[in-house]
Amino acid sequence: MQKPSSTSRGRKIAGLTAAAILAIFGTVSVYSGLDGRSQVSDALVQEAVVGTPDMTPSAIAAKAKGAGLQNVDLPTCSVAGKSVRTGADARCFAEYMRIDALTATQGKTYAQMPRFATEDGKGTNIESEALVVDGRPMNNPQRNVWVTATTLMTALNTSYMAEQVALFGIAVGAMFLLVGLAIAAASVGRVRVPKLARARRPIAEGAMS
Repeated sequence: MQKPSSTSRGRKIAGLTAAAILAIFGTVSVYSGLDGRSQVSDALVQEAVVGTPDMTPSAIAAKAKGAGLQNVDLPTCSVAGKSVRTGADARCFAEYMRIDALTATQGKTYAQMPRFATEDGKGTNIESEALVVDGRPMNNPQRNVWVTATTLMTALNTSYMAEQVALFGIAVGAMFLLVGLAIAAASVGRVRVPKLARARRPIAEGAMS
């Protein structure tokens, strides 16, 4: 029986080396993804965020209707009485916060609200018409509501994005592991299959003679 050629051995070594590299990379990716997801969950739990009773689709729809909000995307998820522990829960909570902020500002975003406060509460962008406090025009307090809400919503949505990146890392790592195993199996099989073919060749020749 002939020994495998140096070319076959070289291909086998190259294939196993590539498989090992992919397996290592995949393992690291999976570990990093799991660790990242765990950190997101730990950070959310640490903030002790719990959904209020009105954070259900039906309750928020009634609230938005009562405030006269129109052409606003309402949440379809629910976190009422639920502790926010995952990125999905954080994103859901942020959606409800946006509706609450719009309710407080009569459906206006930060850019749509006047800069200064007025005595009639309507606000104005004209400094000379603004309510004066301590000799200076008073800023519109409703804008502060939107700034605070936006800051919190951004933090919650960032948690969701971080969790999605972690899940993507886990998926990519698993894919590299599978590819590495496939390459390893193919590399070993590439050397063994010719051996079987050579071993069976004399039998086939004897049967034909």
